Amino acid sequence: SRNGEKDWENASTTSSVTSNTEYTGPRLYKEPSAKSNKHIIQNALAHCCLAGKVNEGQKNKILEEIEKSEANNFLVLFRDSGCQFRSLYTYCPETEEINKLTGIGPKTITRKMIDGLFKYNSDKKHFSQIPAKTMSASVDAVTIHNHLWQAKKPPTPKKVVPAQS
Repeated sequence: SRNGEKDWENASTTSSVTSNTEYTGPRLYKEPSAKSNKHIIQNALAHCCLAGKVNEGQKNKILEEIEKSEANNFLVLFRDSGCQFRSLYTYCPETEEINKLTGIGPKTITRKMIDGLFKYNSDKKHFSQIPAKTMSASVDAVTIHNHLWQAKKPPTPKKVVPAQS
């Protein structure tokens, strides 16, 4: 038998010298690295949360922050179930730490603060609430309890300066 062919009569495989050179052609398939939702979040921001010309500045700034970040998992914070974008967080599934990357909202989010969990559907380009109660790496967005949002401060009355004569 020749190198690399199976010797069926003896049911053994003859050894062959394999070259250690890897394929260097175009990479069509990219192995998912450590279950990252980075691309999903980038798509969600571009096509759903911050779509359109009006949001272009904010969207580009946030996409830049994602690129600079070492994190594999990101979470969008919505104001409420109306899916109005507020901020972007990094999420570490091992430690369950949720820390703000950019935007308006609390510096960190704890499990007790979370009200709703959402998953992004890239086909339909929208978020849908998921009936789960526990955080996991498959969650793409969250809402926090309403009372955690700071109420708008009443405007400070303007001083009336008496006219000088």
